[in-house]
Amino acid sequence: MEKTILSEQCGDGVLLLTINRAKRRNALDVETYRLLGEVFREADSDESVKVIVLAGAGEHFTAGNELSDFQQLQDAESVPGIQFLRILSQVGKPVLAAVEGYAIGIGTTLLLHCDLAYAGQGARFRLPFVSLGLTPEGGSTFLLPQLAGSKQAAELLMLGEIFSAETALDCGLINEVVSVGASLDRAIERARQLAGLPQQALRLTKRLLRSGGGAVVAQVMDAEEKIFLDCCNSDDAQAAFAAFLSKV
Repeated sequence: MEKTILSEQCGDGVLLLTINRAKRRNALDVETYRLLGEVFREADSDESVKVIVLAGAGEHFTAGNELSDFQQLQDAESVPGIQFLRILSQVGKPVLAAVEGYAIGIGTTLLLHCDLAYAGQGARFRLPFVSLGLTPEGGSTFLLPQLAGSKQAAELLMLGEIFSAETALDCGLINEVVSVGASLDRAIERARQLAGLPQQALRLTKRLLRSGGGAVVAQVMDAEEKIFLDCCNSDDAQAAFAAFLSKV
């Protein structure tokens, strides 16, 4: 069976993690979330790893959660994607993202928990929660207004329209827009710069940057998860899932 998460040492203490479901546009299922959580925890405790880079195989970062998995969340007590985001939000080492193609749903919200992110000019982002009868996750209802302002965050989260890499840059979701296909090279370049810095100071700086809102983000994520699960049980959401899957 093909591995859905690839791990590659890029030298200089940089670890590249690649979501490897290109045939599914790197959509994330329950098992892939579990593996992502494991590899991030392992990397965070591995002394040879200084910086982590996350990318997607092929042409896309990730098309988001497998919608068929949402149909199985009725009566569930937790959401696999949100469990992964909790792990990501607590990683002590710098995490960088390289975005090409689609970054949908959690493919966008996870960027809120990365320290740096770079996107190819053709990248397309979307937060389609409401259109699916769902509510946002990953602390995005708290973090996105802080980055983009309340009006822009409301537009992105409520209307759920596709937006460009340039808009993602304006909103603070990414650091830089590069040419198509160049995001990974740029992320690794920056990761190597970070890996060459004094590591204790680097990690303490990350901790300080997150300390002001860390507890609030955790509380918001818990509240979002409860409401998200309630929505999964709704007729609106189940009808939206069925309609989408009938077109696939």
